Amino acid sequence: MNKKAVNIIKYSLSTILAVVLVWFAFRGVDWKAFWAGLQQTRWFWVFLYFVVALLALVFREERWYALMKPLDPEIRRLHVWDSINVGNIINIVLPGAGEFARCGYVSSKRMSFDKAFGTIACERLCDVVAVVIVLILALVLKWESFGPFFAENIWQPMAARMGGSIVWILVAAVLLVAAFFWAVFRFRGRVRFFARIADTLKGLGTGFASVARLENKWGFILSTVGIWAMYVLMFWCTIRAIPDLAALGMVDALFLSAVGNIASVIPVPGGIGAYHYLVALSIQSLYALPWETGILAATLGHEAHAILIIVVGVISYVHLTLRKKK
Repeated sequence: MNKKAVNIIKYSLSTILAVVLVWFAFRGVDWKAFWAGLQQTRWFWVFLYFVVALLALVFREERWYALMKPLDPEIRRLHVWDSINVGNIINIVLPGAGEFARCGYVSSKRMSFDKAFGTIACERLCDVVAVVIVLILALVLKWESFGPFFAENIWQPMAARMGGSIVWILVAAVLLVAAFFWAVFRFRGRVRFFARIADTLKGLGTGFASVARLENKWGFILSTVGIWAMYVLMFWCTIRAIPDLAALGMVDALFLSAVGNIASVIPVPGGIGAYHYLVALSIQSLYALPWETGILAATLGHEAHAILIIVVGVISYVHLTLRKKK
């Protein structure tokens, strides 16, 4: 099966999953109540949401710029900014494809595609750690509310499905990966295919290890903190925009932001469906509010972010295209 057919199947399954999740999220919604809630929205907070979301993009650009600077000292911030924005708009349609696109935009003679992708892998690891920290912080601060919900809706279902086999699955996976790496580097001088894989892995490793060569390590750390602080503030602006959620505080925004980012891991176009379902479920279960209120919060936050991504992405794409022509 060729690469094109594999991509068609992968993105088709991703789209089908998105449709199913959207159906689960929006089935049974009282649309009159939904529109009534939308009409009561405090639009000042929506405007503030856009400002905070834009700052999150700036922090993300600064972090990636810091990672790539040791690999290519001549790289420019504006180029990094445009590449991230174009990658984000591609991810809305094809989850994960945007990461490859932005690597292609920043690749140069000094920094190969593999090295650029290695820096993105480093970014993603930092984001995973950040999600875990945000979730743990929210659970510690408000365990009496969030603890039972987390245990009942996330931990227990996962443990029931995996059971004790999860340990053996992880051990088997680690052994298989270790065996693969050993074979690649052991036979790279004899097998051309293994030689190409070895070169790619070295490039990825160089990009990933760029964090150890940072000129401004504190700038990298503060950029990561800034990204996730803005994500929490984005959700706080969302709940402040909806009168029925105005009583919720920053700790609530902290937990709901973590839930939303966990949902974004599910590979569906733009996070559509998964985000709406989990956020609405959290709001309904934790605060005994109507499903429509949760759907309104999820829709408002998700679509506002999508609009910003599309607008900024189109501007960056036009700028990149014009610069390429020059």
